[in-house]
This record gives sequence, structure tokens and C-alpha cells, in this order.
Amino acid sequence: MNSVQIIGRLTANPELRQTQSGISCCRFTVAVNRKFKNKDTDEYEADFISCIAWRQTAEFVSRYFSKGKMIALTGTLHTGSYTDKNHSDVTHYTTDVIVENVEFCGDKGGNNNSNNNSSPQQQPAQAAPKATEQTTMSYGDLSEFEEILSDGDVPF
Repeated sequence: MNSVQIIGRLTANPELRQTQSGISCCRFTVAVNRKFKNKDTDEYEADFISCIAWRQTAEFVSRYFSKGKMIALTGTLHTGSYTDKNHSDVTHYTTDVIVENVEFCGDKGGNNNSNNNSSPQQQPAQAAPKATEQTTMSYGDLSEFEEILSDGDVPF
């Protein structure tokens, strides 16, 4: 079974492109913290994972995600190789995650206490608000969504 699940932060803004036949493709890299600290530096290290999304998923990623934003994704691992154009005896190997599903996760602002070196698994959970406290919820910019006035056409 070839299945990959990743939660991390985008290292740069996603690059949306289209093939000659008009199919959307988006490349981006996700930094994923390791669960343990480096013995020598006493800091958490990260892996930088190359990802490729296609079609509507590519358009979604390029529209709603940017550098520093947390992203959760599932996909499949693909490996490949190619011969160097300048040196025919040199072969380069590639490993990419072909993205199948993307979800929002983490904080809204894209930086979750950036001075904190602990991994997401090591951070303490925040206490839930008390019943007497009033909480507000922000949904962000909803201008691109269409309001459905009737559910008569919904197939479920």
C-alpha cells in the first residue's frame, strides 16, 4: 500500500502552472518537524517534502495556502529519475508526494509561536474556555462562497 499523510508548514508560496492541455498543476514544499531533538544541537529538525497537486486540488492549494501556513495532506509517494543534461553519466533521483486530499489545520495566521522550538506533538494543549466565558469565532473572508438558499437540489 502506498499512502502518505503529512502535516507541516509550506516553505514558500505554491507555484500554480498549467500543462499545454490546460490541466492545473501546483508544486510546493512542506516542512515537517521530526518527533525528536538532535542530540548535538538540542533542537528539532525538519524534513522538507516535495509535493505536487493536480487539477482542482492544485487550484485550491494555490488559492488558500501560502508560505508559513499549516497544511494537512494525504497522497501517494512517487519516485523517479532523470539524466543530467550537462553530464550524461549523472542520474538524479526524485521523490514527490502526489497530493490527493488537502485540509486546513493549525492556526489561522500561519505562525504558531515561531520562537518556540518544540514540535506540534510536544506543545501543551490549551484549556477549553469556561462555560461563563464568551467566545467568538472568525470565519475569515467568505466572499468567494455562494449562499445556498434551498437544499432541494442537494443529492443527499
